[in-house]
Amino acid sequence: MGRLLYFTLSLILSISNFRRTSAAVDDNTLKIGFTAVPDSSISNFQSLLIDSTGNYSLGFLRLDRTQLNLALIHLPSSLTIWTAIKTTNLKWSKTTKLFFNGSLVIQDTTSGVSWSTDTNGDRVWITNNSNLIVDKREENSILWQSFDFPSDTLMENQIFTSTMKLVSSNGLYSMKLGSDYFGLYSAAGGGAGQIYFKHGALQAKADIIEGKPIYIVISPDGYMGMYQNGSNTPVDVEPFSSFQQNGSGLHRIRLEQDGNLKGYYWIGSSWVLDYKSISDPCELPSSCGSYSICEEGKGCSCIDNRTEYRSSSGGCTSPGNDLHGDFCGTGADAGILRREGVELPRKELMAAEKMNSQSQCENACERNCSCWGAVYSNSSGLCYRIEYPIQTLLAISDKTKTGYFKIREGAREMGVVPMGLKVGIGLLSGVIVLLAIGIGFGFYGIWKNKREGVIGYGEEHGAPSVGGPYKNLAAASFRSIELSER
Repeated sequence: MGRLLYFTLSLILSISNFRRTSAAVDDNTLKIGFTAVPDSSISNFQSLLIDSTGNYSLGFLRLDRTQLNLALIHLPSSLTIWTAIKTTNLKWSKTTKLFFNGSLVIQDTTSGVSWSTDTNGDRVWITNNSNLIVDKREENSILWQSFDFPSDTLMENQIFTSTMKLVSSNGLYSMKLGSDYFGLYSAAGGGAGQIYFKHGALQAKADIIEGKPIYIVISPDGYMGMYQNGSNTPVDVEPFSSFQQNGSGLHRIRLEQDGNLKGYYWIGSSWVLDYKSISDPCELPSSCGSYSICEEGKGCSCIDNRTEYRSSSGGCTSPGNDLHGDFCGTGADAGILRREGVELPRKELMAAEKMNSQSQCENACERNCSCWGAVYSNSSGLCYRIEYPIQTLLAISDKTKTGYFKIREGAREMGVVPMGLKVGIGLLSGVIVLLAIGIGFGFYGIWKNKREGVIGYGEEHGAPSVGGPYKNLAAASFRSIELSER
């Protein structure tokens, strides 16, 4: 509550300061000639433009104290609903400038233009449902709108098409439309990503017409509707908890950092959770982290049961372990983990190959440098090959389902060491022990001879002998080393 109050007060100060200093803002619009730079006295959000209702604002959002992004904020909740740049290195300094010359442009004086609407309009404004627009007032034509370039959030009445995608703020997950479904994808799969959730149109109210693209709209009535162009009747309705309830609240959905798609309902003072696509936490792509196991009612553990699960540090892998790419051309041995009673979540969305045995399934993965692991079922004979870094698996009671997982050398902190390295360490340790014993006996013999009056020469050199010949001591030392080798 204290942080929200602080954010609100700083926002009010930034709004009043901007209105006093900018001559290019009039009637809730930015006009040609507008310029702005970050204000060093503002710590959270510097408002530059507000919609006519006072609910939404465009401005500089401060990130990690030194960086910024151009963002659209829901003012009553201080919620970020849109950002201009997916990954930004823009500095919160006078070198960064936002201006409008027909295009809305963010520029760094040292590195050039970072983002632009690439338009020839005459004003910028925000609709009362949060759509940022560049248009020509006289022609009443929209040249660019933020609703066409969503970040991680879809607002009420915003149209989501097959040319768009939602991306979680950490960049790990995305939402995209297929021919008759929407899917959630993990970036860990590489390329287009590995799908981990798929919701197909139920076609309860209308049939899918092949070849016509579908789109999604969040309805004020509290549901996510799937439509086809030219039809006002949804082919699918995904109801929220607030479905058909009386009220004037605002709805939105957001792709969260854990990969879940969640819906929210604004009740005037806070956002209330209204919907989630994945109800079981164990079905999320990486609910427990990498190389981990999720068990319903028991929580998280590690594939390697000798390793303690550490939720504060990423689960089951050390911070330095590389979880990108593959094992091709690395020149490093892969450690191997095996675990019975595990299953892949979302396995129905993954390709499987029929094989005769677990060893055949493992060998197929071992020979493929892009394969990170495989799960084999003795009962069905299906081999599921994993071609991305190992994430969270499901613990099951069926011990006939066995997992085989490669892990890079950096994971030795987990207690897993490649077999070749184990052998090398063992041989080296043995040599060091033998060498230490030999040196110890040698020094002991020299010390004993000196004490008994032998000054460095044996009988064969004609020196007097008091405590026995030197060569006999050496032989005794040699016999001791010989015994230690056995």
